[in-house]
Amino acid sequence: MEEHKLAIFEGKRIRKTIHNNEWWFSIIDVVEVLTDSSIPKRYWSDL
Repeated sequence: MEEHKLAIFEGKRIRKTIHNNEWWFSIIDVVEVLTDSSIPKRYWSDL
């Protein structure tokens, strides 16, 4: 059974889901929170 939730980090939302008893987080959301980037997809592609 999969479960989808939002995590709150410094007031910003990070999408997450649990699969096989492991939490998986949206890397784009994490990049946005950690870099304060307004275009995290672009930041991620530049990495």
